[in-house]
Amino acid sequence: MSDQSRNLDAYAKAGVDIAAGNEAVARYKGVLGAWRHPDQMDAIGGFGGVMRMPGGGDRALVASADGVGTKILIAAELERYDGVGRDLVNHCVNDILVVNATPLFFLDYLAVGKLDPEVAAAVVAGCAAACRAHMCALLGGETAEMPGLYAPGHFDLAGTIVGTVEIAALPKPETVEAGDAIVALPAVGLHTNGYSLARKFIAREEWGAPFDGTTYGDALLAEHPSYYNAVRAIQAVAHVKTMSHITGGGLLENVPRTLPSTVKAIFEQTRWSVPPIMQELVKRAELSHEERYRTLNMGIGYTLVVPLADAAKAVAAAPGAFVAGWIEARRGDEPSVVVHEARV
Repeated sequence: MSDQSRNLDAYAKAGVDIAAGNEAVARYKGVLGAWRHPDQMDAIGGFGGVMRMPGGGDRALVASADGVGTKILIAAELERYDGVGRDLVNHCVNDILVVNATPLFFLDYLAVGKLDPEVAAAVVAGCAAACRAHMCALLGGETAEMPGLYAPGHFDLAGTIVGTVEIAALPKPETVEAGDAIVALPAVGLHTNGYSLARKFIAREEWGAPFDGTTYGDALLAEHPSYYNAVRAIQAVAHVKTMSHITGGGLLENVPRTLPSTVKAIFEQTRWSVPPIMQELVKRAELSHEERYRTLNMGIGYTLVVPLADAAKAVAAAPGAFVAGWIEARRGDEPSVVVHEARV
């Protein structure tokens, strides 16, 4: 068995079938391709759907929906509920930020087997705090009690965000060219992806144990940050051509979504640090090079492509920002993302 097959199998044993997910998306595209609304605009990379404002004009709405994944199982076990609400909003804000949108309003969906008002209030309080931090209205939501569908103490959490963008301000991936720099914003942990793998290889009994100056539980529940303020600061001093939010699919699948087919992104992992919890998971799961960069963010939460001449200004504008790599011409069937990696 090859290293790639072995590690794909390891992730499948954790309950996640990457191939099935990709096939489902392909089928969605087949279904949705039959008709589209006349005001629907092509999304850039699919991070958020874009629709021209009714009645025409030069503005568009951007919408996205997402969840927190099985991170909520760790939060439930440790009875730490407000963090997942912040994770959810910040994740959704980052997704529409890829198309340069400003958050307008948010809707949450909380599904439980048996409603515990205190837990529900804590989850929604986290959503409200993150919305307030972005001047985004928490317009409403749904709390669904479904006994038999969820085990006692378990719940699911999802959200929908809507923002606005000037059509002229939509990123222009077609302008990306060889020689451009890739500026990155750091990840602090798993964010909201890779938790099925983490729960398989880091047992519940270890979550309270010391790890890297904190505990495994704290490291696993580290907040998914919002990159909104950092991106706006960079845009104030640099010309940002395109952006990516590094979530499920890692660098290998998210960065290509916002690049033209004529170029490839080259990353040098020696330029940044991989969070300790991720290093631990890579070691325990024995993830191959491809699997670690397709499953985890590996220390990069967000990328921006800028002209090389703007790279230093971009890095100086946002704390923690760094140049992670560069853009080269892509030929034939070359991969669209290459990561040169140091030992982690």
